[in-house]
Amino acid sequence: MKRPILIHPDPRLKKVCAPVTEITDDLRRLSQDMLETMYDAPGIGLAAPQVGVLTRLIVLDCVKAEGEAPRPLVMINPEVVAASDETNVYEEGCLSIPEQFAEVTRPAEVELRWTDAEGAEHREGFGGLWATCVQHEIDHLNGKLFIDYLGAMRRQMITRRMVKLKREQARA
Repeated sequence: MKRPILIHPDPRLKKVCAPVTEITDDLRRLSQDMLETMYDAPGIGLAAPQVGVLTRLIVLDCVKAEGEAPRPLVMINPEVVAASDETNVYEEGCLSIPEQFAEVTRPAEVELRWTDAEGAEHREGFGGLWATCVQHEIDHLNGKLFIDYLGAMRRQMITRRMVKLKREQARA
């Protein structure tokens, strides 16, 4: 089931999310709903707070090449355990900040530890777009948005655009 995506500014997007203590059928259903919502948007990542659930759950799939099989990942309590000194700059966007993009510098490679929806533990390294995406989504779990990496004036300008967008949507 597709879920509505919260649009910035929304106070839920600035909250630190609670760790998942138990993997339940409701949590599995939420992860499947989030994947459906992300693919439909379309996006390459989505964090639970973006659909109003303040728990440490993200989904992502950065496969974009034509004909390449999708690789949907569900990460419960994801944690960066190592990050490279080398950085990458990507133009990032966010489903909670539609049609706004900015260059953000992040570690080029990260190693992650997480639990999947079946309770299995994983540890894997990511680079390129995958590394950027997973860091962006984990930021959501810590109440941080990609615009928080920007200067104050640019961040305020984008926030004003989102307030205007939300007003227009409310009238529609």
